[in-house]
Amino acid sequence: MARPVNVVAVDLGGTTVKAARFNAQGAVEETLRLATPSSEGPEAVVAEVVRAATALVRPGIAAVGLCAPGLIDDAAGVVRYASNLGLRDTPLAAAVADRLCLPVTLEHDVRAACLAEQRLGLGAGVEDLFVVVLGTGVAAGIVSHGRLVRGDKGFAGEFGHIPVHADGELCACGQRGCLEAYVSGSALVRRYRRTGGIAENAADVTARLATDPDAARLWAEGTDALGRALVTTTVLLDPQRIVLAGGVAAAGEALTDPVRHALQDGLTWRGAPEVNISPLGADAGLLGAALRATDASVPPHSCNGRAEATAPGQYTPR
Repeated sequence: MARPVNVVAVDLGGTTVKAARFNAQGAVEETLRLATPSSEGPEAVVAEVVRAATALVRPGIAAVGLCAPGLIDDAAGVVRYASNLGLRDTPLAAAVADRLCLPVTLEHDVRAACLAEQRLGLGAGVEDLFVVVLGTGVAAGIVSHGRLVRGDKGFAGEFGHIPVHADGELCACGQRGCLEAYVSGSALVRRYRRTGGIAENAADVTARLATDPDAARLWAEGTDALGRALVTTTVLLDPQRIVLAGGVAAAGEALTDPVRHALQDGLTWRGAPEVNISPLGADAGLLGAALRATDASVPPHSCNGRAEATAPGQYTPR
């Protein structure tokens, strides 16, 4: 961690709310996992995030770091749009700050994972990095010249919505043919079930690659789409290293081998960047959220239950 403080981090995912308390040395003291109540509406989702943070806060906690998917306005602490969670213009940071009277940061979950990768993983010492998180959805974190790229409105990195097939699969965003509709964990499960297969997660699909032609075909379509999308990334950004993370990346070489092949095939005039699996596992977003909280932490405040923005992405009691 950047500074010797105690923080709590919460990673809001499409299926799970993960939380952890970190001590001043950056070690995890306690963790918590809750099911994301997406089907119960946005109020229930926000309440579960508040519940997770509250359960882990102890005296001496300096800040809380949140991360979430979708279009994140980190400066305002607001989830502008998260299709898989039903959130729109949701002031998530303020909801937690109001409850806990602590500074609260909000970061895009994949930018948080990218931050963790940059400081603690395969991005250490890499000036130009592209981190793809393949989970319930698909998004990317971009590091250019050593700096995390946010974009004009803070929406940079929506890699999952790059169109890969004209008039293709319907995506949760309402468009057709998005990368996310082919290689996200939810898409792999949904497409496999349509063939009559039984799967609860992407691991169930990859476990059958050698025995089920439908699983093998859908996996090939997904990895080819990812490889071709990375061709566009490479010619546009020229990253030194591409890191694949998230639940789907647990497939290891079954993922990297076809992706590397598709990427190199699409680059006829130059070599491909390195493509590797993140060593940080599924907790990269949580680590990044903790780093953001640590970076932004300030001495404890007293409060009257209200919060106001005092710095980009940071809410402190007043």
